[in-house]
Amino acid sequence: TYNINADTMAGAVAAALGASRLFLLTDVAGVLDKQGNLLTDLRPADVKRLQEDGSIYGGMIPKLETCIQAVDAGCEAAVILDGRVPHAMLIEIFTQEGAGTLIRAA
Repeated sequence: TYNINADTMAGAVAAALGASRLFLLTDVAGVLDKQGNLLTDLRPADVKRLQEDGSIYGGMIPKLETCIQAVDAGCEAAVILDGRVPHAMLIEIFTQEGAGTLIRAA
């Protein structure tokens, strides 16, 4: 048997399909800083810095690695959203503010 991370698989499929955006739903608002504030827009260098200073840890690390890989493979952006929020994906798609953390290429 294999244990394949669902986020990693979703990122690989999004990249293979040439998707414009990858959505990863989780149980937090998105990527949070050390004070618990939502970070709405990140680049790969930001992710590296936040990981080095300990702001990003645990299960958020593979999510962000997947997002960066998807963006590097051609997705325009990846988004980490709170799946508990009703209509989070629609809010992300149809509003300027979005609903989570957007990860874009450098």
